[in-house]
Amino acid sequence: MTFKRVAIIGLGLLGGSIGLAVRDYLPGAITTGYDADPATRRRAAERGLVATVCETAAAAVRNADLVILCVPVGAMAAAGAEIAAALPLHALVSDVGSSKQAVAEALAVALPGHAVIPAHPVAGTERSGADAGFAALFQQRWCILTPPADADPAQVAALTDFWEALGAHVEIMEAAHHDRVLAVTSHLPHLIAYTIVGTASDLETVTQGEVIKYSAGGFRDFTRIAASDPVMWRDVFLTNKDAVLEMLQRFSEDLTALQRAIRVGDGDQLFDHFSRTRAIRRSIIEQGQDDARPDFGRSDHGDEKP
Repeated sequence: MTFKRVAIIGLGLLGGSIGLAVRDYLPGAITTGYDADPATRRRAAERGLVATVCETAAAAVRNADLVILCVPVGAMAAAGAEIAAALPLHALVSDVGSSKQAVAEALAVALPGHAVIPAHPVAGTERSGADAGFAALFQQRWCILTPPADADPAQVAALTDFWEALGAHVEIMEAAHHDRVLAVTSHLPHLIAYTIVGTASDLETVTQGEVIKYSAGGFRDFTRIAASDPVMWRDVFLTNKDAVLEMLQRFSEDLTALQRAIRVGDGDQLFDHFSRTRAIRRSIIEQGQDDARPDFGRSDHGDEKP
């Protein structure tokens, strides 16, 4: 089974990157796309994010073999309802959302009788919109598939082949387990980043100018994460709240332990903790999930390389 016609609903960072990656790595496939924002549709057409930018979601999916919903997880139900009447019976529907149980439930209601295999490419930048996408976004990154128990093995294999063709490594996982894993590796770090940047901006004894001027190092990297799409992350926290709250409680307990170590001067505990976390960083680099070069491979001008 192969996908000859791919429809992409939502032409921002992920949707645009999928369209460009299909163009570069699956040249035999035909792409169509749609975005609810007319300005995004115009820019998508100018950049050639997909072969054909349609004026409605229904038109984009009408002849599709694979439909990928690249909208915030809170908008999945509405996106599913918008394409339901035009969706071919044979088409497989997937997505790129960061929480999977909520997506599976929403699309099961919106698209009864249609095959749905949720997916999550664990890749991205802090940028968003039609100008943010690039074809190499998924190279050497993980894409997690969370097929339902009754999923067609041939469709799971075809979706796996699709993502591998775009450069990703594919992992199969239960939706509930995915949501717990991503709560600690992605969702909690974003919540912490938003909190730290917000706290800094609210300090009365430190001016905003000083925060910006002396932001080299850790704080600057938190601001990069905190610049991510607010709509997307609002929906992630609301749809994966149980797992996020569980991990947030664990983090709060660990933070309290470090707070006590600092207060009582327990250097051994601090050293042991920092040594353990340093080893995690080394493992991430060894597995090719980040850049080992100084300053994360930024250019001399402080810009992120795509």
